Amino acid sequence: MDLGRRGVKLRRMMHRRQVILATAVALAAPSVSRAQTGDARLADLRAAAAQLPQLHSLQVMRGDEMLFAEAPRGPGLEALANIKSCSKSVVALLLGAALDRGDIASVTAPLSDVAPRLLPRDATEGAGAITLEDLVTLRAGLERTSGANYGGWVSSSNWVADALRRRMVAEPGGRMLYSTGSTHVLGAALAEATGLSLLEQARQRLGRPLGIEIPPWTRDPQGYYLGGNQMALRPTAMLKLAMLMRDGGRYGGTQVISEDWIAASQVARARSPWSGMGYGYGWFLTRSGYVLARGYGGQVIAAHPGRGLAVAITSDPTQPARSDGYFGALVDLLDGPVLALA
Repeated sequence: MDLGRRGVKLRRMMHRRQVILATAVALAAPSVSRAQTGDARLADLRAAAAQLPQLHSLQVMRGDEMLFAEAPRGPGLEALANIKSCSKSVVALLLGAALDRGDIASVTAPLSDVAPRLLPRDATEGAGAITLEDLVTLRAGLERTSGANYGGWVSSSNWVADALRRRMVAEPGGRMLYSTGSTHVLGAALAEATGLSLLEQARQRLGRPLGIEIPPWTRDPQGYYLGGNQMALRPTAMLKLAMLMRDGGRYGGTQVISEDWIAASQVARARSPWSGMGYGYGWFLTRSGYVLARGYGGQVIAAHPGRGLAVAITSDPTQPARSDGYFGALVDLLDGPVLALA
């Protein structure tokens, strides 16, 4: 490791240790401190957040009460933010909406039944048998298009076909292979099955009932909206999605997504090889009870149904947020000062 990379890693470790220390102080203080007022707990949260220079905004809601809503850096709570791979969790919700409406017969339906015209003639053997469940849980078995392969994938002339021509490196439905290509194929399949673009689905089935703006985002050469990256939402809109997950698919008295789908989304079907978190239908699951969407740089949409919490976090989208670095520090923040507010 060169000195520059070592220095960056050391700084990340120091930031995370500071958050852990702030959390430990809050949780391990004498019993008289544990009876501190809500204002003091909020001060603990603010102090811990101040130790995270990548953090742009943080909102925490308990039930219907907004406990914390601050944007110490960045463009603010009402400015559009690139939610990066949190988009994968939005696509997962749209899959639930399509199933609710009967656009798709079953989450276990194979791609060859749902959207046969997406399959190129030279698709990898077995690609047509990949199910929507395999795609939404990132267990398609195909070689990943994320990480080092991402640039080549988005430079191809047909993103869907390129993803489906990739070699099989695991059994479909087996281990988790984090790949934006899998979610993009899912998004294209939803467009084929519903007759609506992913943007139209997002606006009609999430944007309208939640009262949030969903602007157009990146499309592939065939016109399919990128399923799994580059969506933009206001932080306040991200919080509404967190509330939707927390409240069993309901928002403002309306059942936006079926309770059954939300519950099924919160059952671990795979496990991340990096963070160790469980992964359901497009949402990560933490040991402490959070259901969360995670995007590059530290974009987070999190719900803790057991404690009645909804949380939205935006961060500098140009900086990495690894599980052993800044994202780990955000998890410490969620598990410590944020959970202490419940």
